[in-house]
Amino acid sequence: MTVFKGLCYVIGIAQLALGAIYLFMPQSFIAWQGLSAIGADIGFPLTMLAGRFIVYGVGMFVIANDPAKNRFWLYGMIAIQAFDLAGGLYYTFGGMVALENSAFPMFNATWIIIGLALLRNTPTENKSA
Repeated sequence: MTVFKGLCYVIGIAQLALGAIYLFMPQSFIAWQGLSAIGADIGFPLTMLAGRFIVYGVGMFVIANDPAKNRFWLYGMIAIQAFDLAGGLYYTFGGMVALENSAFPMFNATWIIIGLALLRNTPTENKSA
C-alpha cells in the first residue's frame, strides 16, 4: 500500500465517522466540541452535511484506488479542506470561536491539504504498465 492510498483511507474513515456522528448525534457532538447549543431544527441541515461527509468518505476509497482517474474528486477534497481551514481562521480570529475549539479541525484540514497535494502524483500499485 502506498502512503497516498493509506492517507486516502484515513481521510475516508474520518469522513465516514463525522458523517455518522452528525447524522445520529449532532446535538451531543456540538456540545462535546464546546460550541454553542443548537436548536433541534439545525439537525436538518446537519443531516444534509452528514450525507456529504458519508459520500465523500466512500469517495476517498475510490480515489485511493485510482487517483489519476478521480483527480477531480481528489481536488474537491482539497478544496473542501481549504474552505474548512478558511472558515476556522475567519471564525477564530473574528472572536466567534475559541482557538481551543477550532485548533484541532484546522490542524486536520491543514494536514489533509498538504498530504493530498504532496502525494497526489505518487505512483500507485494499480497503475497500468
